[in-house]
Amino acid sequence: MTEHTGETHDEKLRRNVNELLQELRVAQAGVQILFGFLLSVVFTSQFRDASGFEKGLHMAAVVLAVAATALLTAPAAWHRLLFRTGSRENILTVGNRVVVVGLVCLALAITVTVALIAKVVYGAAAMFGVAGFAFLLFVVFWGVVPRLLNRG
Repeated sequence: MTEHTGETHDEKLRRNVNELLQELRVAQAGVQILFGFLLSVVFTSQFRDASGFEKGLHMAAVVLAVAATALLTAPAAWHRLLFRTGSRENILTVGNRVVVVGLVCLALAITVTVALIAKVVYGAAAMFGVAGFAFLLFVVFWGVVPRLLNRG
């Protein structure tokens, strides 16, 4: 049976899985860069002198980056492990949900990272301002704008 696009259901699933995997490449690159930065920070002399709060923020960012990495790479791993089993529809359904949670973790990891940088460089007030601004950007561009685009 063909869909309104002229594709069979299987062709549409194959295309949707490929689109999901392509989209993940963009997010994965961001996570990799952030994760590399976070890993390198602990080997600096300034980090050794950081407060417990700053080290806690750093660890929170690392854990969120790890979660984002695991969640954003999961659909690619599932596809590779299950590609001959006819599981495309399940990969897409669960993969879409996992990717959304992974993007939330990525947004939070970035927000915590810039909060940490602002705290170290400018103090607590800047930390709250920068974190709030970063979080607001993600909410608007990843949450509000898609809903507005979906209406139109």
